[in-house]
Amino acid sequence: MSNYKLGVEVVSAHDLMPKDGHGSSSPCVELHFDGQKFRTTIKEKDLNPVWDERFYFNIADPASLPELALEASVINFNKATHSKSVLGKVQISGASFVPFADAVVMQYPLEKRGMFSRVKGELNLKVFLTNDPSIKPSNPLPAIDSNPSNPPPSQAHKVLAQVPILSTSTPRENKSESRHTFHSIPKKIDQHHYSAPVSEPVRHVVDSMKPEPQPHRMFKVYSLVSTQQPVDYALKETSPFLGGGQIVGGRVIRAEKPASTYDLVEQMQYLFVRVVKARYLPAMDVTGSLDPYVEVKVGNYKGITKHFEKKQNPEWNEVFAFSREHMQASILEVVIKDKDLLKDDFVGIIRFDLHDVPIRVPPDSPLAPEWYRLEDRKGDKTKGELMLAVWIGTQADESFPDAWHSDAAAYFDASSVISHIKSKVYHAPRLWYVRVNIVEAQDVVIKEKARFPDVYVKAQLGNQVLKTRSVQARTFNPLWNEDLMFVAAEPFEDHLILSVEDRVGPNKDEVLGRVVIPLGSIEKRVDDHIILGSWFNLEKPVVIDVDQLKKDKFSSRIFLRVCLDGGYHVLDESTHYSSDLRPTAKQLWKPSIGLLELGILNAEGLHPMKSREGKGTSDTYCVAKYGQKWVRTRTIIDSLSPRYNEQYTWEVYDPATVLTVGVFDNCQLEKGSNGNKDAKIGKVRIRLSTLETGRVYTHSYPLLVLHPSGVKKMGEIHLAIRFSSTSFVNMMYIYSQPLLPKMHYIQPLMMMQQDMLRHQAVQIVAARLNRMEPPLRKEVVEYMSDVDSHLWSMRRSKANFFRLMSVFSGLFSVSRWFGDICKWKNPITTVLVHILFIMLVCFPELILSTIFLYMFLVGLWNYRYRPRYPPHMNTKISHAEAVHPDELDEEFDSFPTSRGAELVRMRYDRLRSVAGRIQTVVGDLATQGERVQALLSWRDPRATSVFVLFCLMAALVLYVTPVKVLAALAGFYIMRHPRFRHRIPSAPLNFFRRLPARTDSML
Repeated sequence: MSNYKLGVEVVSAHDLMPKDGHGSSSPCVELHFDGQKFRTTIKEKDLNPVWDERFYFNIADPASLPELALEASVINFNKATHSKSVLGKVQISGASFVPFADAVVMQYPLEKRGMFSRVKGELNLKVFLTNDPSIKPSNPLPAIDSNPSNPPPSQAHKVLAQVPILSTSTPRENKSESRHTFHSIPKKIDQHHYSAPVSEPVRHVVDSMKPEPQPHRMFKVYSLVSTQQPVDYALKETSPFLGGGQIVGGRVIRAEKPASTYDLVEQMQYLFVRVVKARYLPAMDVTGSLDPYVEVKVGNYKGITKHFEKKQNPEWNEVFAFSREHMQASILEVVIKDKDLLKDDFVGIIRFDLHDVPIRVPPDSPLAPEWYRLEDRKGDKTKGELMLAVWIGTQADESFPDAWHSDAAAYFDASSVISHIKSKVYHAPRLWYVRVNIVEAQDVVIKEKARFPDVYVKAQLGNQVLKTRSVQARTFNPLWNEDLMFVAAEPFEDHLILSVEDRVGPNKDEVLGRVVIPLGSIEKRVDDHIILGSWFNLEKPVVIDVDQLKKDKFSSRIFLRVCLDGGYHVLDESTHYSSDLRPTAKQLWKPSIGLLELGILNAEGLHPMKSREGKGTSDTYCVAKYGQKWVRTRTIIDSLSPRYNEQYTWEVYDPATVLTVGVFDNCQLEKGSNGNKDAKIGKVRIRLSTLETGRVYTHSYPLLVLHPSGVKKMGEIHLAIRFSSTSFVNMMYIYSQPLLPKMHYIQPLMMMQQDMLRHQAVQIVAARLNRMEPPLRKEVVEYMSDVDSHLWSMRRSKANFFRLMSVFSGLFSVSRWFGDICKWKNPITTVLVHILFIMLVCFPELILSTIFLYMFLVGLWNYRYRPRYPPHMNTKISHAEAVHPDELDEEFDSFPTSRGAELVRMRYDRLRSVAGRIQTVVGDLATQGERVQALLSWRDPRATSVFVLFCLMAALVLYVTPVKVLAALAGFYIMRHPRFRHRIPSAPLNFFRRLPARTDSML
């Protein structure tokens, strides 16, 4: 028999709900675990009771712990009426039990027992495992008025070294689940990839479990099919102390002092030193010259400005930031030195006591710099003055992004890497579609008069090249009437170049004429009005350089219609994860509906990405993208648990958009590393429509990356997110509007054309952001934009197929249920179904009203199981856990392939291209079905609220309206005349397209 026991120490409760009618309660705690029940004593008239009682449960099978749960119910006992009422409950998953040595008292908010119950308060418990054979189980459940005593054991508890934990991917049948399941989070978890056969459950062994300072909560997904994944890949809710106070369950418990500007991140204090300029510096050699620079020193941390040659009144205007956490001294020394070949000469010094440095809190104005007299080594005043400003601030200070940081100096020369480690905000260029309608050409002249020209037009804009079809012009006036589409970015730098070419022979073309059109001279349009065409003279292609083309007259000309289409949204990211849906033309933009605030707190458990001084390390930074605004945090050097604590804000114009946060390793810090690519560590996607307005979401997201060896967890990123609505009415109005601008529906683009334009848009954005300082590198932009999401993958195809199957699993369940009804497996249910069937046959007008009323009730029932967390990467949905090595080799193969001969390569590429289209179609079908499920799942709380209210009103209307009238109206509406139809989608269809799908949870 197993010696394992579960110990539960019921410590206290806080701020309970009064239940006795006199503003108080008489609470006790009932504990339930694996069929065993225990109860504490009753605390009379106490809303903040303290028990300090300990109980021990038998554990029959330690391997079954993940499938068990401890339930603690706080019960109010009324002795006058001998009645009981539940004040709240807490359910703790067995997977979170830790050894006694690692157990700490945790504070659990009480949860509702029923949908309409009112609950408040918290319960403090200490839960642990022990295998001490001297500890006996507690007595059975006593009477309600008893006073059990469970003294702690005399012997010390033994540490439970290893407890086998079964994967939660196979849920236990007939097991009720609560809305929240609490887990303590191990500090270190084995990160190695574990591959197990599909037929056997994956086992995880937890070594050295250490609780975090705050309790985490893991969440289970309520779905028709199991989508749970290993605990190590799960999302964890945290309760950190941020600038605005502690976050508990999405609510902010305000701190005693007022909230700071950065209320979604932890405050980090820095000592800022601004070195402005110097004057009256003494000459240090016989020539009277001076090469001054400034050295700022706090303990072993030292920052150095650039030096000037032969200048006695230099101006530096540089800022240094020293983290107060790492300060090793209480004196700040600012030294001016003279640069020399052998040894730098001392000029003067200024000392500051750090206890006297003022504290600056934004939005206070910047601290004014002050002139300070230099001193010699003995402390006497000497010649020369230095202008400084010294203050203590936080990361909210405007000098923080451009400052030299002390943590970088320990590894690199700050002057050489400072441009690569700064935090920056980037604005992507505004993109336009360039539409070129090539109509015809006149008087085409060729060298060989004996044949008809085989003419086509080649259009080029930057690196984009498109061609029309070839036309044999028997009258030397070829006609094409073709549209070509390009992507251009403001400010317009490239010219549109069109050349008319004659196909003389195979792989031999002759340029007949060329025209160059500056993009700035092209007309802009925001709708589908007709663009008037113009004749352009074709110039002789004598000189290749565009600016030096000869301007002599040429008889040939071409008729074109050219415009900049501003009514479209230029897609520069995957359509499933778009962060912006506005058209290009600003006059079509609607007012913003809300504000998105993101706090990038820290990362934990990152995998080493490089080796330095014989040990693995990483130099990480985060990139967040939403709309045209990209942000990049500062690079934290040589840390596997970096703390960023940077906060950013975006305006929101549409809730059906996605925020993307990626973590990268900076590979540009070493000498000669400019050609290296920054390594990707992982990314997180969060759809705004899944967030409740006003709530602060603090979660730790697993960073999951698919490698050729399989899926791998690279660490965790801790984020704080808040979505605030400025106008609830405008937000709900957005749900009835088309997802894309109306030009996408009036003049839709073909799918092949959209893919090509999207690829060009990503390349343009990557090129522009790569030109900024510090550059946002191309590999970062492509990874954040999912540039290769359209390529064929057997894994993605299987994942989309099983998504589709899960959508139709409801229909399969109904068919099986109806089959059971026909087989009379449950006679009572069958009789009730027969009665319902007779009622609906006799009163067919009740069919639709009953269906809508049923959906209304289902929506209300699902409200208690509504998701309380943003969606995250799911390895089970993505089929990334048990993927075949050959499928991974195919997915990571280059495109075109490099695995065989020319014929095999051609066929393989064709197969991947065609299969990629099939994969997209299957994924789109699955998306539509998942949107149907989202109507009642509360994934988008605002959309589900609207649909549930609609179902209620529809049920009421259908109860009083004859169904024949409704059927006739519906038929006439469906067959209405085209003049009564609109070219843009209707409001119900727009509402449906905005519903979230599970694409957000796919790798």
